[in-house]
Amino acid sequence: MAKGANQKFKLYYLAKIMTEKTDEEHYITMPEIIDSLENYGVTAGRKSIYNDLKDLEKLGIEVEGEPVGNRYHYHVVDRQFELPELKLLVDAIQSSKFITARKSNELIKKLETLVSRFDAAKLQRQVFVSGRIKTMNESIYYNVDEIHNAIAENRKIRFQYFQWNVKKEMELRHGGAYYHISPWGLSWDNENYYLIGYDSDAGMIKHYRVDKMLHIRMSKEMREGKELFQKLDMAAYAKKSFGMYGGKEERVRLLVKNSFAGVMIDRFGKDIMMIPADEEHFTVNVDVQVSSQFLSWVFALGDGVKIIGPEHVAERMKTELGRMLEQYSE
Repeated sequence: MAKGANQKFKLYYLAKIMTEKTDEEHYITMPEIIDSLENYGVTAGRKSIYNDLKDLEKLGIEVEGEPVGNRYHYHVVDRQFELPELKLLVDAIQSSKFITARKSNELIKKLETLVSRFDAAKLQRQVFVSGRIKTMNESIYYNVDEIHNAIAENRKIRFQYFQWNVKKEMELRHGGAYYHISPWGLSWDNENYYLIGYDSDAGMIKHYRVDKMLHIRMSKEMREGKELFQKLDMAAYAKKSFGMYGGKEERVRLLVKNSFAGVMIDRFGKDIMMIPADEEHFTVNVDVQVSSQFLSWVFALGDGVKIIGPEHVAERMKTELGRMLEQYSE
């Protein structure tokens, strides 16, 4: 039997054929395997293919042959990812605001290579399920990588920070001056990615939306603020910051309807102490950064939640409600 032009790639093409054309519900016969290899410029006999199918197991591709009539049907029975797992990954990518639409499609295309072409079609249908708003900053994908590199190298980073104006244009903050920050972690909150870093000029921990960072570069300077960051509980920090809006951290006392217990647990965790106030309410003390975002969250819960302490926080809520009432009474 004459050898084909791509004979040295035989095992690679066999793996490609089996992973693309077969799965738990789709099979391929030995003659079909031989024909498919020939399409790639590879010639092979049955005996050598039997051995090659066994060798695929060493690559993590388990192939099973089942007798059907007078011939065997072959298919891949075990993959690194199951289809339900990949669907979860696809949905996570698709629902992530910080990944652009183009990059989302690129990542999903790569995930499709982990399953057969039949299951890939099922993943592709997921792409069109949602028309969620995505970030418009394509560089975020690489910003995250650069931040991780700086953390690994124990270096500061430099970047410009922008906001959108009414003309839908990027407007650099601080007159375009570069921020010089010691990166210590990344937090995913409210569908956005945030850098948690130490600002040595201000002497405090701050956070920045990664999709609003431009021209990020690793600095030669070593990071600062290690002791302050070590005292910071990242999970608690994100939990206290509503939408990552800053504010003075305070312990706030809330009066909550019993039916809103799940809302409190979802937001603050199961460790909170819910003290019965009467048959229909309980009180809870929570540590939050008091910001307009926090007050809006309480307002959105209607009569289910009421701020009862400290008094100045309750007064701030009244002031905010009065401002809104005045705004809509004009």
